[in-house]
Amino acid sequence: MRAAVVKTFGGPEAVEIVEVELPEPGAREVRIKVAASALNPVDAGVRSGAFGGAGEQVGLGWDIAGTVDAVGAATEWNAGDEVVALDYGMAEPLGAHAEYVVVPTDAVAKAPATVDAVHASTLPLNALTAAQALDRLELTPGRSLLVTGAAGAVGGYAVQLAAHQGIAVTALAREGDEELVRTLGAAHFASGGIAPASFDAVLDAAVLGEPALEWVRDGGAYVGVIPQAQPAPVRGVRTAAVEVTADGTRLAELVRLVDEGVLTLRVAETYSLEEAAKAHARQAEGGVRGRLVLVP
Repeated sequence: MRAAVVKTFGGPEAVEIVEVELPEPGAREVRIKVAASALNPVDAGVRSGAFGGAGEQVGLGWDIAGTVDAVGAATEWNAGDEVVALDYGMAEPLGAHAEYVVVPTDAVAKAPATVDAVHASTLPLNALTAAQALDRLELTPGRSLLVTGAAGAVGGYAVQLAAHQGIAVTALAREGDEELVRTLGAAHFASGGIAPASFDAVLDAAVLGEPALEWVRDGGAYVGVIPQAQPAPVRGVRTAAVEVTADGTRLAELVRLVDEGVLTLRVAETYSLEEAAKAHARQAEGGVRGRLVLVP
């Protein structure tokens, strides 16, 4: 089968399409024939060597939408099931940017019924990250939340999920993105000029760090999206950073919200698997609203 990998770290040109053996599922695993897989910023980090694997073949891709093709022992899934899944991996030989991928059964959820596979592939990594970040903030309805990078994929899901929970969301984004983030459910919009200690919590999807921490009231909470990269606590503000985990049960809840119209799935462009390097180059240019998606 074909897969996108890197063997030498670098820029978009480092991405190669190689022929590899078809992976076989073991116990509590399923093999998925990939219909679509989103490209994420973390893939650029893997490609550049930020997560290790020097001198080895490293696979790319975390998001999966497709059809179960084969199953190992002790799994509730069946061949033919249409699913989505998160393939968590930093320096594995193969990732989701491939024709087939093997994942643990507990990373899998039934695919949304209301969208196609291309759109469904944008859900797992970014929506799980947003949901798990909100869990860390422990906000209750009526509390105030600032989401930085609110027009991005993680930030956009965070705005929608928090608004759905009854949290008063302020979206921090570029001026040209105000209409977008308001359609996602932001009650308020900011493009700068935020007063210190204005919010009960900040979900820092833009990775601003200490400047964003200053916008949290004394005793509030801050959560970032890069593991172990959160700023040190100040003024009694609790700080943390989410490291996304594969969670099929939680992913199924997010799928339900897609089918109920709560979550909007945004696709910017699609590329064939052979065009993976081209997709990486487009992502590196910036300014993408929605995800770039690879279709094997």
